[in-house]
Amino acid sequence: MMNLKITVFAIIAAVITSCGGEGKKEEKVSAPVEEQKAAVEIDPMEDKGVGPITSITLGEIDQKMADEGKAVFLAKCSACHKISKRVVGPAMAGVTERRTPEWIMNMILNPEKMVVENAAAKKLLEEYLAPMANQNLTETEARQILEYFRTKTSTSEE
Repeated sequence: MMNLKITVFAIIAAVITSCGGEGKKEEKVSAPVEEQKAAVEIDPMEDKGVGPITSITLGEIDQKMADEGKAVFLAKCSACHKISKRVVGPAMAGVTERRTPEWIMNMILNPEKMVVENAAAKKLLEEYLAPMANQNLTETEARQILEYFRTKTSTSEE
């Protein structure tokens, strides 16, 4: 009788353990697939990113602002980014042709949250293997850098 109780207990424990483990495995496998689908479905020219910038209206290029942006870029960003070549991070030439102004500014202002919550930023982190450093720039400085980037098309040299 004692052996029967132990056998029944062992069978119940085995069933509970195997059922519980399978559900967890399925969740872990399916989550990245869903994230990958979401990353594919988002148009980069519609993605505004995650952060304080929700809307920007751009007009003609403001050369004074672009010059100020170049100075900020050279002081704060050029250790990891160049205009025409990949370094630690991607080349910046043509970034305004690949990303929305809001996304660019949110990446500058809020890189930690972007790589956690934004599919495109996650993909960049996977590709470059180095998270973007938060330089604690102001919105004005980020806007100046954006204006500088607007002067650097995909065919720009520097």
